[in-house]
Amino acid sequence: MFEFLSNDCSWTCGLSAFVVLWVLVWFYRDNLEISKVSEKHVFVTGCDSGFGHLLCKRLDKRGFRVLAGCLTEKGADDLKRATGPFLKTCILDVTSTASIQKAVEWTKNEVGDKGLWGLVNNAGRALPMGPSEWMKIEDFEGTLKVNMFGVIEVTMNFFPLVKKARGRVVNVASVLGRVAANGGGYCISKFAVESFSDCLRRDIQNFGVNVCIIEPGFFKTQVTSLEPIERELHRLWDQLTPEVKESYGDKYLDKYINIQRLIMNTICDSDLSKVTNCMEHALLAAHPRTRYSAGWDAKLLWIPLSYMPACFVDIALKLVMPKPAKSA
Repeated sequence: MFEFLSNDCSWTCGLSAFVVLWVLVWFYRDNLEISKVSEKHVFVTGCDSGFGHLLCKRLDKRGFRVLAGCLTEKGADDLKRATGPFLKTCILDVTSTASIQKAVEWTKNEVGDKGLWGLVNNAGRALPMGPSEWMKIEDFEGTLKVNMFGVIEVTMNFFPLVKKARGRVVNVASVLGRVAANGGGYCISKFAVESFSDCLRRDIQNFGVNVCIIEPGFFKTQVTSLEPIERELHRLWDQLTPEVKESYGDKYLDKYINIQRLIMNTICDSDLSKVTNCMEHALLAAHPRTRYSAGWDAKLLWIPLSYMPACFVDIALKLVMPKPAKSA
């Protein structure tokens, strides 16, 4: 019996030692950084505000040669005033093939023979979001053009430059690319970003290019601003037929808006650096991670929820959302 206990203790100690060693090796590798940052160019989309704006300022301080794609002249001017002389901007509309190709040619002239170390697909839009039945096809299209086709087209056009530098593609997805919590094009597009990133990573793994996925939780940005969310919900409601409105009931819209307010005010984090820290690590680390979850709600709520059975998620969302007047 003592021999059995001794063997059992040896196995436990051996396994514990292995786990501790694995954690220490992972932590060491995770903290290794690349060298010669000042010689590396990074192109970031969607830099007018939010994550992209903050990331550009932080990369500029790190010494990267930052190339910022802004949708508006005002966004570009605001960013240039907040950064050093090495950051450069261009106007980029990710829904326009001509605009993307123009940005690629501009980038080629900037990077020369070095290639592009990092491409950060940050540009995105969220609205309209709401019940799927309330949407028209153009409501889906507007979001998909930016979040899905925009990411794909930008990546495919810039990829030869990234491949030349054996660099990084960093795609901003979302926790709603793990759990489809509402209707509209946003969740669909973010699921697509996850899939596209996985496919790309596996296709190019022999070329020394890393593909990283950022999965932010809910943060206080223009995407989660309540005023445009509520304005879009009213627009969607107003375009419904009388029959559909009757099926939901007169009070459904107000209840839906109140729940949106509760969720955004409770969950949204104001510290955007939690997301940009992940982006920086993906660009600076010698061994970047495949996925980064940013925010307490991502780690403690959405990511765990994504591994639950579908029926569990369905019940949880059903308990949160209002019930239509004529539901079964």
